[in-house]
Amino acid sequence: MSMPTAPFGRTGHQSSRVIFGGAALSRVSQEDADRTYEVVVAGGVNHIDVAASYGDAELRVKPWLQRSPGHFFLATKTGERTAAKAREELHRSLERLGVDHVDLWQLHNLVDPIDWDTALSPGGALEAALDARREGLVRFIGVTGHGTQVAATHRRSLERFDFDTVLLPYNYVTMKNGYYAENFEALLATCAERGTAVQTIKSIALGPWAGRPRTYAPWYEPMTEQADIDLAVWWALGRRQVFLNSVSDIGLLPRFIDAAARLGERPDDAQMDELVERRHVEPLFV
Repeated sequence: MSMPTAPFGRTGHQSSRVIFGGAALSRVSQEDADRTYEVVVAGGVNHIDVAASYGDAELRVKPWLQRSPGHFFLATKTGERTAAKAREELHRSLERLGVDHVDLWQLHNLVDPIDWDTALSPGGALEAALDARREGLVRFIGVTGHGTQVAATHRRSLERFDFDTVLLPYNYVTMKNGYYAENFEALLATCAERGTAVQTIKSIALGPWAGRPRTYAPWYEPMTEQADIDLAVWWALGRRQVFLNSVSDIGLLPRFIDAAARLGERPDDAQMDELVERRHVEPLFV
């Protein structure tokens, strides 16, 4: 068994279909991060996704990049909306990561209509991204987002600019929302035509914590049993076009990677409905 790989859109990179979600390193020690490095490399993951807003994640990844130069496709994100502030944040990210460029720089969680218009208009963060690409500081430009509106918003974003990648939620319960599913399918069709890479998140979400004690790092309650994780990961990876960003908890990461490495047949609706009922899976976004 080994980690499956696929072309990451039109970037020319053959990426592991599980992308390491750097949010898992937001609040961990370097010692714990270095143990996670061993899990990531042994699991065949060759793609890292961090963000300027992920606590210490960029700092924790820096020794990984020094230890294995050229091994990882490296992505980070900016939450800034104006060109000036986005440029500042990019240079800070490059310094924290200890690199002179990143493979992919993404406009982070671009969903709010006012933010969207600011970021994609003259003087916005997209302008900074285009400048950075010309200067060789970034190779590719992407956009990310959360919520039930994001698939529709990404479609609008691709009408405004030919982004190289998109990132958005994808799991069985989320796709039961007819509005989301319709826009998700239309988005994937556009991405397939253009060679735009599709990254997905929240594949093993059980639902909001809803007042229960938070026993794992993510802001949502994750699946923890290997059999459940297998079903959720296999269902998502059964969509050959998508990549999965891993869970933001280093303790659960080995189970996530193991599920992908043992990728089996995509579960059918009956199997997924049984999982939803048994584990009381709820939508994260309504």
